Amino acid sequence: MGSLQLKSVRKSFGPVDVLKGIDLDVADGEFVIFVGPSGCGKSTLLRIIAGLDDATSGNILIDGAEVGAVPPARRGIAMVFQSYALYPHLSVKDNMGLGLKQAGAPKAEIEARTKKASSMLSLEKYLDRRPAELSGGQRQRVAIGRAIVREPKLFLFDEPLSNLDAALRVNTRLEIARLHRELKATMIYVTHDQVEAMTLADKIVVLDGGVIQQVGSPMELYNKPANLFVAGFIGSPAMNFIDASRLGRSDATTIGIRPEHMALSRESGEWSGRIVHVEHLGADTIVYLDSDKAGLLTVRLFGEHHYEPDEIVHATANAGQLHRFGVDGKVIR
Repeated sequence: MGSLQLKSVRKSFGPVDVLKGIDLDVADGEFVIFVGPSGCGKSTLLRIIAGLDDATSGNILIDGAEVGAVPPARRGIAMVFQSYALYPHLSVKDNMGLGLKQAGAPKAEIEARTKKASSMLSLEKYLDRRPAELSGGQRQRVAIGRAIVREPKLFLFDEPLSNLDAALRVNTRLEIARLHRELKATMIYVTHDQVEAMTLADKIVVLDGGVIQQVGSPMELYNKPANLFVAGFIGSPAMNFIDASRLGRSDATTIGIRPEHMALSRESGEWSGRIVHVEHLGADTIVYLDSDKAGLLTVRLFGEHHYEPDEIVHATANAGQLHRFGVDGKVIR
């Protein structure tokens, strides 16, 4: 079991309120990702769950038991850090089993759990090596293996892929997704990368300014953002925002349309303008259009399209995909 409840969790550093009352339920076996810009409070919240920082007020419950006063080692959690935090003088095998050894686990149990974890992570042939003899991706797998052998109630990941290059990030992301399916464990994961969040999470928690802006599945956040912040943060390229008054709309302050929900034509369309830049990405073509009526627009076209800067073209939005936001920034349903 590994359920988590946060009730009115607040954290202040002097006069600065970093977390402003967090309420959240995480079910056993869920993969939940905290996402948001730097300084939004996501890493602080993870450290409070882990017991590395104390909440100023509020309650943290793991499997229904209050753990606010329980030290980290007794919370039934295992944490994977961005920096790996491996001991350079220990072998892979000893790094993975150290926590169990310090807890007084029998040698045979340490051997069995380490063997199982190393098999899951394809680390068998590296067990006698030291961290300096491993690649960045291998070191991160050792750090994950060290968490697995503890068989925790909660796995906590603090931006574990930030130090890896692009190819390794993709591979390690796949490893983490596979492990979640195999272990059926509860995982809480912090990242600033919304692509990681969209591809890994069962449920995403979007934070900004120490406040939860929205909680939902990746596609719920993509299709039904609650406000301007979520709409602009989720999705790449980012959603286009247009002053509703420029479009003659009185029922909203801002109109949003995702770049992939627009079409371009050289003949006719809703908004005419001059192309200022084109990005040819192979699978996609991203066109930036300066429109007199709607302002600067980003249009994402699937496949290869041969547009050039300074061309005059016409953009048309899919009317069924428009998002309307009021003066308070909240979506108008």
